[in-house]
Amino acid sequence: MPRCSAAFRTTGAGSATLPIASIYGVTTTDTVRIVEIGVFNSTVTAVQIQLRRVSTTGTQGTGQTEICEDSLTYVPLAQVFDTHTVAPTLVGGIIRSASLGAAIGSGVIWTFKGLAIDKLTTSGLVIIPVGTGQICDVSLTWDE
Repeated sequence: MPRCSAAFRTTGAGSATLPIASIYGVTTTDTVRIVEIGVFNSTVTAVQIQLRRVSTTGTQGTGQTEICEDSLTYVPLAQVFDTHTVAPTLVGGIIRSASLGAAIGSGVIWTFKGLAIDKLTTSGLVIIPVGTGQICDVSLTWDE
């Protein structure tokens, strides 16, 4: 099972309806399983963030470069996106929530045994601010 990742600074601050980062599944036999997500504030304004499931894509931001950490030839299947401009449909409850302090570098790293994303290109996980968002540094690590 290949270990994949993507890391970037968001270009937008997001909002209570617009995620700052997202990862979407694939329609193959492979299940995307998240093992780690890191989110760090790049500003001096505090922000609360949540990890939520979505069932639609909305309008995703710029696609990010996904890499395979343990193979130079494997091409990751999951897709990671920057700040959305149209809201996706949030489903279920809040998976994780954290408050990032009002300092550059204040952050959180969430770890999972293998948080699954359904085998659909419209199914995913998003990092979304509660209230006013901030530009953040985001890293996602998953197995396929």
